Amino acid sequence: MANEIWSAIIFVVGLIVSTIIIYLVTKVFGEKEGIGRAFLTAIIGAIVYSVSYFIFGSGWVAAIIGGIVWLIALRALYHMGWLKSLGVAVIVWIAAVVVGLLIPTAPGPL
Repeated sequence: MANEIWSAIIFVVGLIVSTIIIYLVTKVFGEKEGIGRAFLTAIIGAIVYSVSYFIFGSGWVAAIIGGIVWLIALRALYHMGWLKSLGVAVIVWIAAVVVGLLIPTAPGPL
């Protein structure tokens, strides 16, 4: 039971952090959509990557296919061109990696 609670907490925190990162990066790229669109984009990203890893297992193939599908979703949600979507996706990915290194997501010894 405790593992499920921690998993849910980690998922919610990750979703919040992803939403904020997506929101900020899209604002830097001049997009006008609000935090709700960023939240929807974060949820779609979580679903896309979950399905991709479920189908293809963990590894490069799943990551690349998930990334391409999320890029298509990002492009559609924000009505951007391919190049701008790619730029946003790369910056979001870099920011998520940096934040992931700075903020531990797994509970440690108390």
